[in-house]
Amino acid sequence: MPPRPAVPPPCRLPLLVTSDDVLLDDLLRLAAAGGVEVDLAPDPVAARSRWSPAPLVLVGSDQAQPCLRARLPHRRRLVLVGHAGHLDPGRDVADLMGAEFVAVLPAAEPWLVDRFVECGPEQPDPVAARVVAVLGGRGGAGASVLAGGLAVTAARARLRTLLVDADPLGGGLDLVLGWEQLGGLRWPALTDADGRVDASSLVRALPSRGDLVVLSWDRGDLRLLPAVAMAATLDAARRARDVVVVDLPRHLDDAAVTALQSVDRAFVVVPAELRATAAAARVVSAAAPHCADLSLIVRGPAPGRLKPTELARTLGLPLAGTVRLEPALGRGLERGQAPAADGRGPLAALCQRLLNELTGAAPGAA
Repeated sequence: MPPRPAVPPPCRLPLLVTSDDVLLDDLLRLAAAGGVEVDLAPDPVAARSRWSPAPLVLVGSDQAQPCLRARLPHRRRLVLVGHAGHLDPGRDVADLMGAEFVAVLPAAEPWLVDRFVECGPEQPDPVAARVVAVLGGRGGAGASVLAGGLAVTAARARLRTLLVDADPLGGGLDLVLGWEQLGGLRWPALTDADGRVDASSLVRALPSRGDLVVLSWDRGDLRLLPAVAMAATLDAARRARDVVVVDLPRHLDDAAVTALQSVDRAFVVVPAELRATAAAARVVSAAAPHCADLSLIVRGPAPGRLKPTELARTLGLPLAGTVRLEPALGRGLERGQAPAADGRGPLAALCQRLLNELTGAAPGAA
């Protein structure tokens, strides 16, 4: 008998989870404007089997609490949606659900149409970037250096990389890389972004060298970074880059929480010191509810002979790695040399291993 032809996989449809007829009518209208069919589920019980495979999930405000109680798995491209006046306290519920965005109708209708268009049959499935965040357990822990090292290591591996500075008080990642003289847009020019950002235009406008692009702060007056600007920027970055590294502040603002909720992995960098561990406990308690994969990087030396495993046990985090003191690294940073640029030393080795784990590459792939 001739072999049976392969059956193409079923088309994955956006999933709408709501039993609100008025909201459902509006979402069906927007889906039609975006040229896609949708899958419908009135409650989390009906949605469970279709939750993870769907390319996009919209949860109506009427089903937010039921979905939260059902403990559905965290996923990307999850949107909490409802009409104005029916979403309070929508951001709090969205945080607990792990939703990336809160869409308030009717203002968010054009944005939702764009999301439906991305799910259309003529749109190729993009290979989304891998996103990793780094934050310090205390000031001066070395989080920005690790973030810079991860980005530099990814770019050395020929991965299109975006390094995002989400810490307005951190001094600027362009200084960590020695890029302060490079022209290009900084955050203040993007704080008004409130919708879809053109990915290719964003990459072209930022300071770059080779495969590495950086979004940092300028030296002007401090401006609040809106969460919606962060969400729009990361959405564009996922479409345009292979790897995105985000340097987060220890005190999480709305923009930092938005970034943390969208990452694949996050690392807390903690020096092997007792006071640093105590400070890191507060950071971990604030960050853990927003990230499903949070782990620990311990930086030596350990004056009190604290073991990394003891720190990890105290903080309740898995130990992702350790890095020892590297005097040449500090001297290189003072001279404007990017961390891990030569691929040698403890930091470079740690960054390469973490990157391999993040991307699934074989050890030594770079």
